[in-house]
Formats: sequence, structure tokens, C-alpha cells
Amino acid sequence: MSSSTEIQTSKTISDFLSWVDSFLNFEKLPQKNIFWLNMMQFLCDKLDNPQDKIKCYHVAGSKGKGSVCAMISSILTEAGEKAGVYASPHIEDFRERIRLNDKFFSDEIYEKAAEELYQKFNSVKDELPSERVVTWFELVTVYAFLCMKTAHVDEAVYEVGLGGRLDATNIVKPQISVINTIELEHTEFLGDTLEKIAAEKGGIIKTGIPVLCANQTPEVKAVLHKIAEEKNTPVTFADEILDSIKTEYIFSENKKLMSVEIVSKLFSRPLKYQTKMYGEFQAENAFLAAAAVKMVHPEISEETIEKGLSKVSLPARFEIVKCDSDCGEKNSTQNEIVIDGAHTVKSISLTMQTFGQFYNGRKANLLFACAADKDVEHIAECFSGRFDKVVLTKPGLTKSCNAEKMKTAFSDADINFEYSDDFKNAIKKLISESKKENAVLLITGSFYLASEVKKILSE
Repeated sequence: MSSSTEIQTSKTISDFLSWVDSFLNFEKLPQKNIFWLNMMQFLCDKLDNPQDKIKCYHVAGSKGKGSVCAMISSILTEAGEKAGVYASPHIEDFRERIRLNDKFFSDEIYEKAAEELYQKFNSVKDELPSERVVTWFELVTVYAFLCMKTAHVDEAVYEVGLGGRLDATNIVKPQISVINTIELEHTEFLGDTLEKIAAEKGGIIKTGIPVLCANQTPEVKAVLHKIAEEKNTPVTFADEILDSIKTEYIFSENKKLMSVEIVSKLFSRPLKYQTKMYGEFQAENAFLAAAAVKMVHPEISEETIEKGLSKVSLPARFEIVKCDSDCGEKNSTQNEIVIDGAHTVKSISLTMQTFGQFYNGRKANLLFACAADKDVEHIAECFSGRFDKVVLTKPGLTKSCNAEKMKTAFSDADINFEYSDDFKNAIKKLISESKKENAVLLITGSFYLASEVKKILSE
């Protein structure tokens, strides 16, 4: 297919991806001053506003957004709803971004939505707002709205891409806005203080639409309260309605589960379930998801919520893989690899907390890579003194990486490491070495690195 914005054939997902890849993609090439809502409003108006046809949830925050979205959709599915999800990034297949709970839509849905977008875009491209070019994420977001409409889902769950106030998803009119924990991230684009970032993420708060927030720092809480007051909107913080969360790990020869108990006045009794979404922070995500659904659908039972939460699984969220692939080495034994997309100081520290609970005393290796804009100086400190071997590399070809910044950070944290520009070779080599040494391997720092690992393991 031509790399121009002219459409030729448009019957498959690959055709759609070839087309949208010709537009500016922030994920691959971050740029300032490309965020606004004029283009989204224009395109959706021309398509009869598909985002208004489906009831929805809107989820923002610095971490845990994808998990909360998956948990909301799983609860709704267990309640008999047809629930769609729009989240990013994908790990192995683009359709992970736009899906029916934990499954893909039929090819017909994706193709019909693509055809509608192609045809309408071509018919109006001479009328597009001229202030700046249309972006990849805008087109993919419009496409998600069209897929949800075409599939006639009952409810959709939309994850904010970046920030909130000017994010492409922020033209939806949700039943509830959900804001997970806010921390310093993407400071080049969202601001260099928690207050500035909170103002951007709090931009999803809309007049009269209830807001549910995770526990926040006092300065973040003050910003969100102020926005909610200005919008004349009720806001609820998790600590106001959550009594307790208890987690306990259940280990057997072939199974690792986390048992969770959540006590809240929002529920008629404690929620109790078992899950492979490990870590107390995932239990906190589960509370946020369950509370959001209960606030919208008080009729959904506690049993339904428990069943929905117990069925959630997501790739690259402390995903434990039994590696049988020899990655080029013969006579290798099976070993465990933990793949986790954590990429902020807080999320990495929580990953390390869970890693310690699972593998305390075990020999362990680390493969780490992160994008150039991450706070690697403080992230590196989280790994100090734990790993027998540490390898740094690039997070694939999609994201830019500041290798010197990474190396300096790990040196300053007094961590011995090797560095390899060849991320594919680094992945294969450390997998093989870890198996030979009977060492558990943690691979973390980027969802894009996780994606490359999954590709190699599936070969």
C-alpha cells in the first residue's frame, strides 16, 4: 500500500495499519504542541459522533489504567453485558487495543469500521482543521469509537492515552470518570510538578458526571477537588469508602494465586476472590474498578463482581512465563521469566515488592530497558543489591532510548551491568543464560521491551 494518505484497498487490519502508519505517531516520535481536541471533534462530527452512541467509562491516571479497564470490562461481561475496551499499548497484536473484553471482535467488525473511517476521511480531508496535521492516535481513537458502535457493545471502557485534558479520548461523555494514582511522568509534555500533571489528568472531569479517584497525595487531591468544584461534579476518593484490603499468596507446585479480600461500605459484604493479577496495587486497582461499576450499576451483585475480577489477566503485568524455548541453546532446562511493563518509579518499586515475595532467596537476573523520558535515575535505585546479573538494552525500535542516561543511572546506583544495543540478542542471550544458571529472569522497564520479548518467545 502507498504510504500516502490516499486509500487503496481497505478490507483488513493490515491495510488499516499501513494507512494510519503514514500519520504522525506520538508513541514513536514524541512531539510537543500536538495535543488538541479540534481534530477529534471535527472527525467525530462528520461520522455522526459514534462516541455518543455507547455508554462508557473513562479511565485516566499515571499507572494501572489498563488493569482497571480490563477489570471493569470483566465485571460487566460477567454481568451479561457486551463490554468493549480501548486501551494501549498492545503487546503482540494491534487488536489488543480495541477488543471485546478479553477477546478480539470479529474481522467483520474491524473491517466495517475501517471502511467507514477510510471513506469518510477521504471525503472530508480537504476540510480538515488546518492548525496542524491529524495524528495516528486520533485516527485510532476514532476507529475505536466506530468499532464499538459497529459491534453494538452495551458499554465501552476507554483508557486515556496521555494526560487527559487534551487526550483524543476526552470527547466522550462517560457515566463515570475514573482517575487512578497520579505521579510524576511525561513531565516534558504534562508539566514538571504533581499539581500540573494532576491538572492535565483531572481534565477528564466533566460537569455533572461523577468522579472516582484512587488515593492521591494531598497536593494532587487539592487540584482534583478544585476542578470538581468548578465543574459542579461529585468526587469520591478511594480512602473515603475503602475500609481495608487484604492480600495473601497461595503457592502450589503448578499454581500461583493471590487471594484478595476487599471491605468497603459500597458493598453489602466483603469481596473475596483469587487472581493472577499479582500485587497489592492490583487489588487496589480491583477496588477502583469494582467501585466504579457499583456506582453506575448498584444492582450488580458482589458475587458477579468477584467472578469478574477472578477472570482478569493481562499480558506484561507481572506475567510469569515458563520458558521452554532454548533461544538457540541446546539442552536448556525450563525456567521462569517474569515480564512486566512497569516504567515509573512507583510501579517498578511495586514490581520489585511482588518479585521479592515470589522469589526471595532465588538467584535472579534482570533485563531492563526504558524510553528516554523515564526517571531512570530513581528507577535504577529500586534494583540495587538484588540481581546476580543485570543487562541493559533498548526497548525495541518504537521508542527512543537514552542509553547513556541509563548507564549513568545504574552506575550511580552501584549496580554492575552489561549493555547491548542489540535488544533481540540481549533478550535471547539472557534467557538462555538464566536457564543454565537456574535463575529467575525479570524483564521490565517498558511495554515495548515486553512486546519484543513476547515476539521472541513465540517464535
